Amino acid sequence: MASVAELKENHAVATAKVNTLRERLRQRRQMLLDTDVERYSKAQGRAPVSFNPTDLVCCRTLQGHSGKVYSLDWTPEKNWIVSASQDGRLIVWNALTSQKTHAIKLHCPWVMTCAFAPNGQSVACGGLDSACSIFNLNSQADRDGNLPVSRMLTGHKGYVSSCQYVPDQETRLITSSGDQTCVLWDVTTGQRISIFGGEFPSGHTADVFSLSINSSNTNMFVSGSCDATVRLWDIRIASRAVRTYHGHEGDINSVKFFPDGQRFGTGSDDGTCRLFDMRTGHQLQVYSREPDRNDNELPTVTSIAFSISGRLLFAGYSNGDCYVWDTLLAEVVLNLGTLQNSHEGRISCLGLSSDGSALCTGSWDKNLKIWAFSGHRKIV
Repeated sequence: MASVAELKENHAVATAKVNTLRERLRQRRQMLLDTDVERYSKAQGRAPVSFNPTDLVCCRTLQGHSGKVYSLDWTPEKNWIVSASQDGRLIVWNALTSQKTHAIKLHCPWVMTCAFAPNGQSVACGGLDSACSIFNLNSQADRDGNLPVSRMLTGHKGYVSSCQYVPDQETRLITSSGDQTCVLWDVTTGQRISIFGGEFPSGHTADVFSLSINSSNTNMFVSGSCDATVRLWDIRIASRAVRTYHGHEGDINSVKFFPDGQRFGTGSDDGTCRLFDMRTGHQLQVYSREPDRNDNELPTVTSIAFSISGRLLFAGYSNGDCYVWDTLLAEVVLNLGTLQNSHEGRISCLGLSSDGSALCTGSWDKNLKIWAFSGHRKIV
């Protein structure tokens, strides 16, 4: 029987071989991928998006949280927004009037994520209590005006970093966690249906920060992790990841599917956003900014979203910037952080309304802002 020292030595040799093969594969892929989206688009004579500061204006500031805003989500149909904050509350807003329809006090104030159910009648949230709480917005409030928890999804062994309902399915929800796994839940029973990662060798090797479900094929979702990789999962096959995507050099804070469902974007602590092809695994484009003049460091990307057409990529940064990228030409066409009424702190979350007519951003300055597109812009 091999000793512990021999096992460690064999493991080190095997790890070195894997890393060597991975580098050879990366170099081979790079050789075959002789261009990117930017160079191809320029070769085809594509003109950059014409975007003026008046084309995207701050029309409303949602004030009501007393702590940093960590997460937000729009309803799929109506103009409602739910936000989660360091103050330990979920607030449901009417985006058209700025009025609060619900202010839900949470049992655990350390909330990190929130999401609307597809029908807009329930909201989910999760955080450092390692659970995902479901609230029915139609429930009767108690004497203090608080809504009771209608369902508690427990089973994660680490904080819940992200949650998202499966599109058009009120009873299915996926969470990601600091325990390196994602879980598909039956909201009705509170039971886990499938666990993605964990003891399986193809799972993440560090905290999972974000996830995105493919609206074109709801059996597929991607997860972004502190191991600097994205993994593609099929909810019908939980035992292994379909594919692993490499390229980032830091924690991946945000993942979002491209509107066509064939690609997805990422945002990372390495200061870049990237676009990947889901089927081939190729990295199609890197969206990289210049370092800040003051400290010569790249601000981290905290959250991303695509316009409905996919031509624009919205990216929030830790220094308060919010870039609007031309996805084809990899050029910044607007920085919301330089506009009037912009945030005064880190952009922690952002999201586009279902009809694509408005962008909402959340910040550590305790506020949310709604940015409206002026006029009819086909590009959006």
